[in-house]
Formats: sequence, structure tokens, C-alpha cells
Amino acid sequence: MSVDVATAATALRTQWDRLHAWVEVMADPRLGREPSVLDGWNVVELWAHLGRAMDALAGCTPLPAGTVPMTLGEYLGTYRDRAQDVVETTRRLAAEHAADPVGYVTASARAAFATLDTLGDGDPVVQARRGPVRLSTMTVSRVLELVVHGDDLYRSVRRVRAADAVTDPVDPGALALAADELLGIVRARGGWDLEVSDARRWVRLATGRAPYDVDELALALQARYTSDAVPDLGRMLPLM
Repeated sequence: MSVDVATAATALRTQWDRLHAWVEVMADPRLGREPSVLDGWNVVELWAHLGRAMDALAGCTPLPAGTVPMTLGEYLGTYRDRAQDVVETTRRLAAEHAADPVGYVTASARAAFATLDTLGDGDPVVQARRGPVRLSTMTVSRVLELVVHGDDLYRSVRRVRAADAVTDPVDPGALALAADELLGIVRARGGWDLEVSDARRWVRLATGRAPYDVDELALALQARYTSDAVPDLGRMLPLM
């Protein structure tokens, strides 16, 4: 990991604070029934998924010394096998907390940060839902969840309301961290010396929010040296 627990935790808190402030302003019962930009999910289900994401951090427990952790790339790679379970659980949570979805996610975030405060000394290996990971890895994965789904919410609400009436719920610093960590997975797998040139474009491509296109990729990433080119990553993406 290129990010320590403290840096990841700061990014997570900043992103959560911004997203929470945004949803309190933008929350509208009518929006909950509107379809989101994710096929088959409405807006309130998309929001409820963030509660599930933060519950995962809240439930982490320390593992014995010597436990071998998964990398961020390995952990994110487990998402695809659990996709249907994620959908079913998210819909159940949205139904259970239909009376106060904002309150549910807020409580989940509070519990997640309490776990971070308890486990945050050093970088212990913890038991997460999908296997053992370092606390820094788990925290970065939660930053990714809030950034990616915050952007999903932003695009979903913009589709319903006038574009100029919707502020951006994604914190620039958290977005930059998410983009760099996703690129780190690509670098580790292919050895390419690449840099992010458009963080939001790259995150959308890397997570399958935008269809893969080599021209878009060339706008999202750049080679560190002008003599190199951005490789075709079509077989590697999406990463989560």
C-alpha cells in the first residue's frame, strides 16, 4: 500500500463529511423512487449501499500476527463473485431503512469511524467480509466506495434535476487518492509507468462506470515519459 492508515482515514472522513452534507441538502423522497445510473438500482438503494459499505469497516476485527493479507487489487477482485448478493442485500437494507435512509447510513459511518479509532494504531491485518486485509487497505477500499458511489449519486440526481442545481458530493482529495490507488493496481500488474491526468475520467473507466475506450483512456492517463504510450488496458478493466 502507498497510503498509511492515517492518510486513508483522513480521506475517508473528508469524503464522508462532504457526501453527508450533500445528501442532507439533496435528499428528497421523490428522488428515492427514481432510477439511478446503475441498471436496476433506484437512488435510495444506491444510497443504502453506502451503509453496507461502511458496515463492512465497522465489522472488522484484528487477526493474529503472521496472517497474510490480500492486496487491494485482490480484495477488489472478489467483488464480481458477490455481485448478486450485494444487490439483494442492498435492496433489503433499503427496504428496512426506508423511513430514514440517511439516518441508517449516518449510523453506519459513525460505527465505521469508531472501529478506525480503535484499530488505527499501526496497520494491523483485519478480518474483512471477503478475507484478511490490512486496515489501510480496508480503509482505502471504503474511500473507493464513497467516491465511486458518490459520483453515481451525483450523476443520478443530475439526471433528475437541473445540472446547475446539483453540487458535487465527491471530495477532490479523496477522488485523487482513489484514482492513484486504482492506478497502483494497474502498475503492479503490468509494470507500466503511468500517471493520472484526469482523475474522475480514470475512476469511471477503472470501475466500469464509463465504457472502455482507448481514446478516453488516453485522456485519463498519461505515460510518465513522452517516449512511452498508454497501453491498451481493455482486458484488465474494470478493476471492481
